[in-house]
Parts: sequence; structure tokens; C-alpha cells
Amino acid sequence: MWCLTGITMLSMTCFSLAADPQADTLITVKTPTGTLIQAELADTALKRAQGLMFREHLADDRGMLFIFGDAQPWTFWMKNTKIPLDIIWMDAKKTIVHIERNVPICTRQDDGCPQYHSDEGALYVLELGGGRAAALQLQRGMKLSFKQP
Repeated sequence: MWCLTGITMLSMTCFSLAADPQADTLITVKTPTGTLIQAELADTALKRAQGLMFREHLADDRGMLFIFGDAQPWTFWMKNTKIPLDIIWMDAKKTIVHIERNVPICTRQDDGCPQYHSDEGALYVLELGGGRAAALQLQRGMKLSFKQP
């Protein structure tokens, strides 16, 4: 009984964090043109697994920053993601190494959603609303700036 209650409480906590982005730490990401993006920090396995799933909207000045412990060509997918996204991979120097633009939602119920990754190792990945990378004129080789907590 206790185990089931603990799992239920954990899943309610996870849901409330996902439903309330203000509950998470925000990191200010600055683009080369000076635009500021307030990014939720995905720095734990649970936050990285949840990502932007189930969100109905993402403001133009918002995003999610994934921070990894080692540089790899991290793979992302859009299962349970309700809004198109731009996915931006960065190396250890915060230089953009790859961008997937306007990645469409995936409505499949199984695990057959397309997967997206960089061919180069990345330490950081920034997700923005679909079309924002183009609007911000972000390109491979540009450097973003932010401070890690």
C-alpha cells in the first residue's frame, strides 16, 4: 500500500511540475543579436524525459534548456509533444552544431515517432517554439550565452 501511495504522490508531483513551468528554474539565454530567452532548465533525468510534453503553448521568449554531463549526439523525439519545436544542439562552448527546424508533433501512440539528433556531440540542447530559430536568425556556428546554475 505504501509503495503505491508513494508512486501516486511522485506522479502527482511530476505532473504539477510539468503543468507549472514557473516552478522550475529559469535560465536566461542570450542570442548573438541580444534577444533574451527564458529557458526552463532540464538538468535531471526526470526533467529531460518530460521535456515540453503535453504543453499547449510556448511563448516566443520561452524555451527549455537541456544540460547533459557529457557531449553526445543526443536524440530527441516529439512523442506527446503538442506544439512544433525548433531543437538546437550546442557544444561545450555553447556554439550551435545543429538545428532541427519546425519539428512536427507526433500523434502516434506507440514508440514509432521520428527521432532527431545531431551528428556532432552536444553538451546542451535548447528547444524553442517552431519557427523561432529562423525568426531569431540562428545558424550553425553561432554562439549562445547563458550561465549554468
